[in-house]
Amino acid sequence: MNGRVLIIAGSDSGGGAGIQADIKTVTALGGFAMTAITALTAQNTTGVQGIHEVPANFVSQQMHSVIDDLGADAVKIGMLHRPEIIEAVANVLADKLPDVPVVLDPVMIATSGARLIEDAAVEALVERLLPCADLLIPNAPEAAALSGRIVETIDDAVAAARSMRDMGARAVLMKGGHLGGDTVTDLLFQGDDQSMRFTGARIDSRHTHGTGCTLASACAASLAQGLSLEAAVGRAHAYVRAAIETAPGYGGGYGPLNHAHTVRAD
Repeated sequence: MNGRVLIIAGSDSGGGAGIQADIKTVTALGGFAMTAITALTAQNTTGVQGIHEVPANFVSQQMHSVIDDLGADAVKIGMLHRPEIIEAVANVLADKLPDVPVVLDPVMIATSGARLIEDAAVEALVERLLPCADLLIPNAPEAAALSGRIVETIDDAVAAARSMRDMGARAVLMKGGHLGGDTVTDLLFQGDDQSMRFTGARIDSRHTHGTGCTLASACAASLAQGLSLEAAVGRAHAYVRAAIETAPGYGGGYGPLNHAHTVRAD
């Protein structure tokens, strides 16, 4: 199906999240993945052992190199842990890709609990990147940090999504994995009269590392391929569920998904 996706995110040496998960997801869904790496991490299923910073001007250079030659049909943004990185990314997007759909995964805390963003970067994220986002995909803790609201129920999620849309995001996909109950509901909010719920039974698994990265990249790949927002989210939701259900079982902590479940070996 093709569809060029520029992924702007950090690297996960364990392969379960970040750039590695993004590339696997886009490829598994028939798209073409390109990257601008914002940080290197020493990371596995048990946690993040170290972060090596990438200079902001080199992030910009990576973006320019890709856009000027290959172009992009969608952008997926993940880990941007410093204000100067956020400024650099926002400037290039405004200059080079003002009309290309942007999927923003506001990566703040890893599945293991490690914090992946500086406090000062949260304000820059709200001011510079939320207005660029065609689709913002936070989990409950991220939504609480961005909206300033408590997010513990689906009603809380609706209120937080409304706040974040008022802050500039064109649409918000609230991930429901952190909310309680045997059923998980992802809420796509585009306005009070435009919302959809994607619901499924909670999967009892510790193999959930990189689910946010994977969901966002799946949405970006589908948008790059011309799907509507609703269809893109529905496809991404189904893809992630199957990836969790067929996870390979690696690692001693929060294990990776099976990103390749769409690929058949004949």
